[in-house]
Amino acid sequence: MHTNSSIGTCRPGGRRAAIGRGCGTVALAAGLLTGCGIESGPDTASAPASILPAAPAGTGCADGGSVRTTVFGALEGDVDWSGTTMNCEGMPRPGGEGVRLRFAGIAESTSLAIILGVDGLGPEETAVELPTNVTIIEEGHGRFFSTADLDACWTDIERQVAIDAGSGRYAIDGTLYCIAPLVEVNGSGAVSIPELRFSGLVDWDPS
Repeated sequence: MHTNSSIGTCRPGGRRAAIGRGCGTVALAAGLLTGCGIESGPDTASAPASILPAAPAGTGCADGGSVRTTVFGALEGDVDWSGTTMNCEGMPRPGGEGVRLRFAGIAESTSLAIILGVDGLGPEETAVELPTNVTIIEEGHGRFFSTADLDACWTDIERQVAIDAGSGRYAIDGTLYCIAPLVEVNGSGAVSIPELRFSGLVDWDPS
């Protein structure tokens, strides 16, 4: 991915006001990361694979799937995925506490996977400001970046519509907001994603 000065939009109002207050800090952190040339630590390849389980081969998002965001920091560039050019899957989190959404594709010749662990969501529900764990992996290089706690990112779920009656499969749309960088696992880097818009799939009854 390449260097890109676009860092997303700071939106006022409600809890989103924190994005406005935090954008300066996030931008400064990104500038320091870029200016100092921070690289991954020597042991990044040993990051636990269980953090981001691989998607089944051939998993697609059909015409309605998309991810739009800008990543900056240790990885930088625009992510603009859609349709059959990306992979996506979604399933209940362990213990039934919300949903885990996985998106993967190529951004600026870099293979990335983005995992959102959205807390407190159920089938057919829409909601705002759901605490969210976020993990990004640079696939093929063993580099993992993850939120340190549930205070850094949250998700608004704007739509959840059944695809096939009785199948448990839903189309889901939402927006992720983060006010702090994702730190590298077993490394010294970090990445920031102030806002990420997505459309994907979730299967509430995987078998």
